[in-house]
Amino acid sequence: MNPTGDRIEQIDEHFTSAVADMVPALSGTGAEPGASSAAELSALFDAQAGSRHLDFAARALGRRKLGFYSIGSSGHESNAAVAAALRPTDPALLHYRSGAFYLRRARQVPGHDPLRDVLLGVVASAEEPISAGRHKVFGHGELGIIPQTSTIASHLPRAMGLAFALGRAERLGVDHEWPSDSVVVSSFGDASANHSTALGAFNAAAHCAHQGLPMPLLLVCEDNGLGISVRTPPDWVAHMYSHHPGIRYSTVDGDDPSGCLAAAAELAEWVREHRRPALLHLRTVRLMGHAGSDVESSYRTRSEILADHDRDPLVATATALIRRGIRSPAAVLERYESFRAEVARVAEEVLSRPKLADRAAVMAAIAPADPGVVRDRSAHRSAGRARHFGSTAPESEGPLTLAESINRGLADALASDPGTLVFGEDVAGKGGVYGVTRGLRRAFGGFRVFDTVLDEQSILGTALGAGLAGMLPIPEIQYLAYLHNAADQLRGEAATLGFFSNGRFRNPMVVRIAGYGYQKGFGGHFHNDNSVAALRDIPGLVVASPSCPDDAAAMLRTCVAAARVDGRVCVFLEPIALYHERHLHAPGDNAWAAHYPAPGDGHVPIGSARTHGSGDELTLVTFGNGLPRCLRVARRLEREGVGVRVLDLRWLSPLPAEDLLAAAAATGRVLVADETRRSGGVSEPVVTALVDAGFTGSIARVTSADSFIPLGDAAHHVLLEEQCIEDAARKLLQRPSGMAR
Repeated sequence: MNPTGDRIEQIDEHFTSAVADMVPALSGTGAEPGASSAAELSALFDAQAGSRHLDFAARALGRRKLGFYSIGSSGHESNAAVAAALRPTDPALLHYRSGAFYLRRARQVPGHDPLRDVLLGVVASAEEPISAGRHKVFGHGELGIIPQTSTIASHLPRAMGLAFALGRAERLGVDHEWPSDSVVVSSFGDASANHSTALGAFNAAAHCAHQGLPMPLLLVCEDNGLGISVRTPPDWVAHMYSHHPGIRYSTVDGDDPSGCLAAAAELAEWVREHRRPALLHLRTVRLMGHAGSDVESSYRTRSEILADHDRDPLVATATALIRRGIRSPAAVLERYESFRAEVARVAEEVLSRPKLADRAAVMAAIAPADPGVVRDRSAHRSAGRARHFGSTAPESEGPLTLAESINRGLADALASDPGTLVFGEDVAGKGGVYGVTRGLRRAFGGFRVFDTVLDEQSILGTALGAGLAGMLPIPEIQYLAYLHNAADQLRGEAATLGFFSNGRFRNPMVVRIAGYGYQKGFGGHFHNDNSVAALRDIPGLVVASPSCPDDAAAMLRTCVAAARVDGRVCVFLEPIALYHERHLHAPGDNAWAAHYPAPGDGHVPIGSARTHGSGDELTLVTFGNGLPRCLRVARRLEREGVGVRVLDLRWLSPLPAEDLLAAAAATGRVLVADETRRSGGVSEPVVTALVDAGFTGSIARVTSADSFIPLGDAAHHVLLEEQCIEDAARKLLQRPSGMAR
């Protein structure tokens, strides 16, 4: 009888009958030369048996509507040999079939109850030790396991980035929690090995190794031959990766326990010693289907399913124990049943443990914020800054353009924090496509300002890893359109890490992106992208959108401080068309250039807007390229006696709702001038925020069209034009304000 449910799984019956039929070893039977020790095999079996019974319990709890996750590890339990080959201080980013790895690693650190950990996750208890019940993940801070979701291969760029960052942090003397000789291990399935995200990570790792850069990354492909129902061609993984340039390859069958222990140990030691990447191809089977809801018989024959039972790694380890005379068949079954009883006991116990109580509890780990500490850090003038700038600090320069101000802000960050890195395509020697990073490599060296491969997933993965290694990465995505190749690295990885680790792990970063339109028709869509919807709906993500040079410097400083203090993930959207502008109303007026604010001067809190003017008849709400256009419209209207104020949102997420409502209430009329698209753009949440807050005045909006941006003069047909803003403003002024002032 199964204490956790009323159904016995086929692989359970197969194991017990197979072991019962085994013949005890003759007395005096010894190990073959090079075979694993009795202790190693016994520990391997315990991790595998415990994981197997966790799978049974998860399915049984699901049938009772008390468990919420049933992707199991059955058939993949040979990954416990990988855990045995590593240290508990080696960072691990794991495949979702890593139950045996988790149990084997927990055995290396006294005082842990991994069976309870996993079952707390299955029942979504707030006491689960890594995500607090937000998701069933394998993770634990004290075990060096960084939690990953089940998204396919999306964790591999982060693993590559962490392996890269370990060497960089050591060279720069940056403190972090991982030993200097750590090996980063990351596991994934054979279907995931085909994903572009995985291919990019493999390539970036090999690219680093080719240049002689440290890359202590152990990749583990757990190849069960299936991606849910889609078969992986036989020998495909070996064909693709056994001769991959720059990555050492080794393979072993999962039903060869001694072979798994030996291969994992040899490869892990090689990576640790040589600081180069390697791939362990672990040939496994998948038992009991993809998940509890998967009807495996709908796409696999009975003979195929039963054939996999003969490759069960748990049976193989039991066989090794019995043939070596380490345990009798009866002792193996007794040990196996002891795990059944223990898992059943813990499964019932965790059902009574508390769940996340309310919305606030669920969201507490998304984006913790300490604005006071952020303000203080952004105001601090470090000794490093004084040494770097001396008497030529940027605040002593004349008025700067937007590009110049951002450049000085990056230099400020690099000088003030030795753990700051600036990287991306073309940022080092060239200084960026638009010269924004010019001179930084010369000033701070190639270990802190460097070029990357042309792959946005790898750029962001490098940032994700660098944050885990104690550094503050400031990666550049060359154009906004290019971000969409890698948006999941922000959505599925960066923004979720704190959520799925209950704040235990963070990936602070400030992602600079050149964006928006108005480049006078140059470059078309890929150099004039105005789509920000994919960023605005990511929980906890800060989206900064500076327009004025002085705001850009102050906002960059705020983002850097928030990343360091709160572990925030910030996106810094820079309007390309304003990079080198100096004039606003007329050629030569120099009204768009501005003096650089020193630390402590003009702090810009996250989610705070800036008001230009104090008119009481019309509020123009805008951001980015819309600001200079609205300021020019406002001047023309003011010359006619109309009182106008212009509100620059500055932050697209979180929106400055309080400042918005105050500016709206001051005039009773609001025109939102939005350079992004009409559907899914910024004006929609702005209008919604006003309505939600009870604003009863007049509201209108003008936007760019729901179109990609074409080449040449045709761009003006779809981008929001200044005359359109003025016409809409005049029309709105004809309406009564609807607000008492």
